Amino acid sequence: MSFTLGQPVPDFTALATNSTTVSLEKLKGKKFVLYFYPKDNTPGCISEGEAFRDLHAEFQSANTLIFGVSRESLESHEKFKTKYEFPFELISDPEETLCQLFDVIKLKKMYGKEFMGIERSTFLVDSTGILQHEWRKVRIKGHVEDVLQAAQALT
Repeated sequence: MSFTLGQPVPDFTALATNSTTVSLEKLKGKKFVLYFYPKDNTPGCISEGEAFRDLHAEFQSANTLIFGVSRESLESHEKFKTKYEFPFELISDPEETLCQLFDVIKLKKMYGKEFMGIERSTFLVDSTGILQHEWRKVRIKGHVEDVLQAAQALT
């Protein structure tokens, strides 16, 4: 990762659902969460998305935007978002630009095979673009509540 906690997040631009372009420049003045997940429509990713969905109003009250990020296509993201009624946008990162920036591509093992994939991770950025919190190797149970608490604590 080219930056650490307490440092500014480097500028980025990414495409998201609902024909949205997300960039650090456009997010200036707003707190936001980027949660990286491996794949649309898989059990853990559904659970995590639903947890962010279910607490979305509380994140809004804390003036914090939420963005899910994976390597899936915008078309896949649109279907996933619609199916589970996510009230936030999903960023498509097929070139792994954001994944590399946040250093979430890791060697993983599944069914005895090794591959490079997204390690479930979440980042909270303050309204000035400074990385304030990071959660790596995320376990879903209680995680979104922890992120909400951190967002509420940022003034």
